[in-house]
Amino acid sequence: MNSSLFTLILIFTALLTIHLMYVVINKIQPEKDYATIGVRIKTWWGMFFIFFLATLFNPVVSLLSLMALTFFALKEYFSMIKTRKADRRLFLWAYLAIPVQFYWIYIEWYGMFIVFIPLYVFLFLPLPRLINKGTVGFLRSVSSTQWGLMLMVFGLSHLAYFQFATPQYGAGLVLFLVVLTQLNDVVHHLASIYIGKRKIVPTANPNLTWEGFACAFVVTTGVSYLISPYLTPLNPTFGLVSGMLISLSGFFGSLTVSVLKRDLLIGDDDKFDALKKSYLSRVDSLTYTSPVFFHLIRYFFDFM
Repeated sequence: MNSSLFTLILIFTALLTIHLMYVVINKIQPEKDYATIGVRIKTWWGMFFIFFLATLFNPVVSLLSLMALTFFALKEYFSMIKTRKADRRLFLWAYLAIPVQFYWIYIEWYGMFIVFIPLYVFLFLPLPRLINKGTVGFLRSVSSTQWGLMLMVFGLSHLAYFQFATPQYGAGLVLFLVVLTQLNDVVHHLASIYIGKRKIVPTANPNLTWEGFACAFVVTTGVSYLISPYLTPLNPTFGLVSGMLISLSGFFGSLTVSVLKRDLLIGDDDKFDALKKSYLSRVDSLTYTSPVFFHLIRYFFDFM
């Protein structure tokens, strides 16, 4: 407990320092767009609060907090979809899948956790849309709902499973994952502001550039190597590999959600701008990095 408290104090100090630096730089350079970084810092504070509760009280508190996070992320995703009245029951079933998915985590039933949404929800989700609701728009509504469940619920739920799969190392592994994921996003954004020239997908996210990607990859990999001995039981080689995979998967997660939002909100630029500060913008990278890192650790290490 003393070690955990010491780690939390160090994280709190680092977060406070970064937040103060952000406030100062934002005032010194008001012409620069640092809104994305501000959103990321708020995410860090939220995650710190979750880890604080989980460390001092019970992992169940962390599980419930992450379950709430998936709910709000899925809710915002559904708000982007152009829906019909017939889709309301479909969305209700999707929301009901959230507590069920987290129940499998609570009872540590890995087999059901890993197949519930990709298999059983996929097979039975169309039923409320089929019964007395006609066929118009069936494929779009069912497939878009399943997409949301896979990203916002299945992907993010891996964050909660760490502490149940390995109580000894779970909190540190999640902290390691979240720090590197958010760091990767921030470095990518800063590098794109100052040295970025070649945009990757300018129509969906002008903040993503190849220069930013290269800088974020190098920095994330280096920091992963440095902090892995303190937060995880990983050896130096896996510290490097983990940083590389987190950087790559985080990039693809951010890119995918950006394109997804632009596709769903074509012709609604005001709503698209509003969603830049939403839950989706805070967890887009984590929807990819969480399952990738989880299964990497589970495959190579016995403690998972």
